[in-house]
Amino acid sequence: MGSSSDEESDFSDSEINEYKEKPYELLKAGTHKVRGPNGSFRCPFCAGKKKQDYQFNHLYQHAIGVAKGSASRGAKQKANHLALATFLENDLANEAPPQPQPAVPVPAAKPEQSELYCWPWVGIVVNILKEPKNGDCVDSSDYWSKKFSKYKPVEIKIFWDDDRSTAQVVLRFDNDWTGFKNAMEFEKSFEAGGHSKKEWDGRRTSPGSNIYGWFAREDDYKTEGPVGDYLRKNGELKTISDLVQEATKDRNKIVGTLVNEIDLKNENLDELQIKYNEKTLSLSRMLEEKDELHRSFYEETRKLQRVSREHIKRVLDEQEMLNVELENKKKRLDSWSKELNKREALTERERQKLEEEKTKNDMRNNSLQLASEEQRKADKNVLRLVEEQKREKEEALKKVLELERNLDEKQKLEMEIEELKGKLEVMKHMGGDDAAVQQKIDSMNEQLQEKKDDLDGLEDLNKQLLLKERQSNDELQEARKELIEGLQEMLISSRVNIGIKRMGELDEKAFKNACKLRFPPEEADIKALELCSLWQEKMKHPDWHPFRVVEDSKGNCQNYIKEDDELLSGLKNEWGDDVYDAVTTALKEMHEYNPSGCYSVPELWNFKENRKATLKEVISYIFAQLKTLKRKRT
Repeated sequence: MGSSSDEESDFSDSEINEYKEKPYELLKAGTHKVRGPNGSFRCPFCAGKKKQDYQFNHLYQHAIGVAKGSASRGAKQKANHLALATFLENDLANEAPPQPQPAVPVPAAKPEQSELYCWPWVGIVVNILKEPKNGDCVDSSDYWSKKFSKYKPVEIKIFWDDDRSTAQVVLRFDNDWTGFKNAMEFEKSFEAGGHSKKEWDGRRTSPGSNIYGWFAREDDYKTEGPVGDYLRKNGELKTISDLVQEATKDRNKIVGTLVNEIDLKNENLDELQIKYNEKTLSLSRMLEEKDELHRSFYEETRKLQRVSREHIKRVLDEQEMLNVELENKKKRLDSWSKELNKREALTERERQKLEEEKTKNDMRNNSLQLASEEQRKADKNVLRLVEEQKREKEEALKKVLELERNLDEKQKLEMEIEELKGKLEVMKHMGGDDAAVQQKIDSMNEQLQEKKDDLDGLEDLNKQLLLKERQSNDELQEARKELIEGLQEMLISSRVNIGIKRMGELDEKAFKNACKLRFPPEEADIKALELCSLWQEKMKHPDWHPFRVVEDSKGNCQNYIKEDDELLSGLKNEWGDDVYDAVTTALKEMHEYNPSGCYSVPELWNFKENRKATLKEVISYIFAQLKTLKRKRT
């Protein structure tokens, strides 16, 4: 509203009615605009709020609600809205649409506004005689309820005199206008038959056998006797105008409460809109951060590729230099051989020495040639493996990047879908009957459906990429198998850092250590081999499965060794923890690498870190071994 708290504090609540004259004059002069486009109305004192278009009734309710709102609102704000309500009532009353009036049942004959009635409405029936022809039925409430059922009494009381010869009946009706109407019709039925209270007062001394009835009023309320006591105990005297005023007051109170609730709902809707804007801004920032991380990852990947290419180039350059040095040494040996051939041996001993040197030089030349051939073959194999690894690595990297891009697009689509759903909820809160809002909701629903279709397409593409990734993994596994078969003799020893380990094969060292503690040295090795072979065969038995399946917190099934297994428990008690650990380790390896075949399989292994070796580590190790071999030969 543009007013500071200092300005609002200048006006107390007692000065609101006086201060409203100034904004009221400004409204009449047209300084503050109330009319909006398309026949709508707006609040000139709430310009900063989201909602600006009101219908006449809604704007009037808004003005009344703020003017009579909580104490937290400023006095100036209340005065401005009170002036707006006055302007709408006096100057724009012809703009208000006709209000549907609630259907209030009105009695057939208009009673005197100041006449006092017993409330809740009560009817009285007198001169009920207990005669043989009537029997005991007049003493029953059901009888009178059926007799006057058309007037819908809710309660019936019967009062007999001391000798139970005559009785009076009190009928209580509903305490609303419908009950008043029924009570008046009840009285009119007796007036039409000439048996109303007026006739009863005139014939009280000789009323005959007829019954008389009327609507209970002030004189009945104040009369002595059981009927008067009952009326004073269960009711009170009220005029029609009192009841109308109470109903009007209750209706105004309900209207004020509803106006306050509408204003509170509008404030809550503004808060929801602010929260929605904050969430949208937060999502935009998250997307920007995600894009930045993706760019950093892409740059880092390009950097790693460049370093890898430089490393391979450096290795090839070093290899070329070694080949050049080898050729130079071969040339020097050839020159020495020619020089030796030119020399003439003066003595037999010198000739023998020359022959021996020539033989040695020939042997060296042959060895160097063989080494060169082996070097070239090894270089070709290594280059082929490097190229294959490079190609497979690049393909795998491309597929990973494509999967990540698809995942990013999928996450963006999901965020956009959630954002559209949030907008739909806000639009629904803002009003479902407005045609423009409904059209906007339909448009957003169409956008939401398009986003869902795009998400389904991305999921299909993601499945195809996952299938290609599995095929690439299968090709890598085939390359790994070929590498294992080709390097069996070179990497079979466990004394090297990178080698081949047979997964699921028992470690004989633990059995030898256990047998040395029980048997003489000459028998320990034999017993260890027998025990190791025995348990190796037991592990291959298909009926023995010492594992239990446990589901973790994420729903994945994990296999664990059964500690209470009979065979494993006996092994641990008889041979100790080291042998038990060797058998359980081999069981886990066999279950992981070959659960169906139950036999050991070879695997590239990093013995230094006791884990599965990667293809990169194996190729790097082979390069290092080739360099060492070259240095030894030179």
